[in-house]
Amino acid sequence: MPEKHLYEYAIIRVVPRVEKEEFINVGVVLCSIQQQYLRCIAVLNEQKLKALDPETDPETIRKHLQAFIQVCEGKNANSPISKEPIASRFRWLTAVRSSIIQTSRPHPGISPNLDETVDALLKAYVQ
Repeated sequence: MPEKHLYEYAIIRVVPRVEKEEFINVGVVLCSIQQQYLRCIAVLNEQKLKALDPETDPETIRKHLQAFIQVCEGKNANSPISKEPIASRFRWLTAVRSSIIQTSRPHPGISPNLDETVDALLKAYVQ
């Protein structure tokens, strides 16, 4: 039987107008400290975005999502958080904030294959 790994995940959300608290799910961030695994994936659906706020610029959202993903991957030169261990990065990425990019609260899980789990979560909650 394959070894199962404990992980935490959160759903990445775009909140075009923070004051309205409406959002669309756009991605997943998953962390397994035991496996030293942190992965982020995001897909922006422009039709859903425009339905919430026709004035929101999708390119601006993409840039914010890319910066979020770069912090996750430890590749954002403009962010000191990128240099932190994965557990600290995950906690920073999933911290409650009032901004255009937010996440759900983290949820735990167990999986034998973390990559497949990220893909399954993306399919279940985003696509």
